[in-house]
Amino acid sequence: MPLKARLTEDMKQAMRAGDKPRLAVIRMGLAAIKQREVDERIELDDAQILSIIEKMIKQRRESASQFRAGNREDLAEREDSEIIVLQSYLPEPLSEAAIETLIEDALQTTGATSMRDMGKVMAEVRAAAQGRVDMAVISARVKSRLGRS
Repeated sequence: MPLKARLTEDMKQAMRAGDKPRLAVIRMGLAAIKQREVDERIELDDAQILSIIEKMIKQRRESASQFRAGNREDLAEREDSEIIVLQSYLPEPLSEAAIETLIEDALQTTGATSMRDMGKVMAEVRAAAQGRVDMAVISARVKSRLGRS
């Protein structure tokens, strides 16, 4: 089932169940998807929808850390609960071994030897790891690998 259809179906189920917090998060996600489709006049595929969901998760993590810094634990917990709902739409996370294999394959495929090749390596990894791992983690590992070279 396409991701957008799954979101729409889950929205209907949340409405029937009266789950207002989950319903609000799903509606927010669908609104972000619709906004991008209208702005760009295209129909988004699952990969593009995943990138929107990842962006929403990243925004909520940043908000939660700001709320915690301001001693607003109640608001931080709300952000955390929204993250949990959004993460349910991401594919299964990659294992540590799979991440290392992905990076190694990308380094060999691109022939990367220095930090100048970072963009090529990240583009290669991003295609395979979309929605399955935090790209900041991948970036740090690639930097350390290329920095040693």
